[in-house]
Amino acid sequence: MLKRELVNKVSAQLDGYYKKDIAHAVDLILEEISRALIQGRRVEIRGFGSFSVRTRKPRTTKNPKTGKIMNIPARKTLHFTMSKSLKEALIDKDQ
Repeated sequence: MLKRELVNKVSAQLDGYYKKDIAHAVDLILEEISRALIQGRRVEIRGFGSFSVRTRKPRTTKNPKTGKIMNIPARKTLHFTMSKSLKEALIDKDQ
């Protein structure tokens, strides 16, 4: 789903609000989530899931084309854990 699709779906459910206002609200929410993750904080949205930042350890690997050993430095990655209710909904949909 694209952000504009999200804005369209929300605006269809909320009569009386302009799409530009809903788009601004979505932008503000995403900015705050990003800001919290940049600060290293965990973001939890009940009924949906939680986002957190994890650090990958540095490692060495081999380039398959050249055979040269490469050092990959430590880096941060985004981790998402879905909520129990979302997980159950996804499982029920498959059956």
